[in-house]
Amino acid sequence: MADTHDITLELLDPVFSVCKVQTYTGIDISAPYVFTGSTDEEKSLVCPVQMVPEDTLARDDGWKGFRIVGILDFSLIGILAGIADVLKQNSISIFALSTYNTDYILVKEEYFAQAIIALKEHGYAVKGVTQ
Repeated sequence: MADTHDITLELLDPVFSVCKVQTYTGIDISAPYVFTGSTDEEKSLVCPVQMVPEDTLARDDGWKGFRIVGILDFSLIGILAGIADVLKQNSISIFALSTYNTDYILVKEEYFAQAIIALKEHGYAVKGVTQ
């Protein structure tokens, strides 16, 4: 497990929506911060609020996010779990996304400042926050 002092979190500007869609038609999947997931049961979309398509089946707006800075080796264990545990201890729910390079963590806007404070108190460096 990585030492929290070695982990830097970078705040993301957009406010996100977590959506359930029927198709990905009309969605610019090459735009920054567009995440899709398709299973045998559903098609999901996470994107900045202003990019949500009109024909969305369901949506939950108001998510703010941060990412773990750097490229995470697949052999690393517990990085996302450590962050999730800190937020769990503070009763903050998360929506986690993983890419090939790193992990993204979203929390509801109303808990975002509290989440950043809790993570900093546990030794995580946070870029994009006034000290």
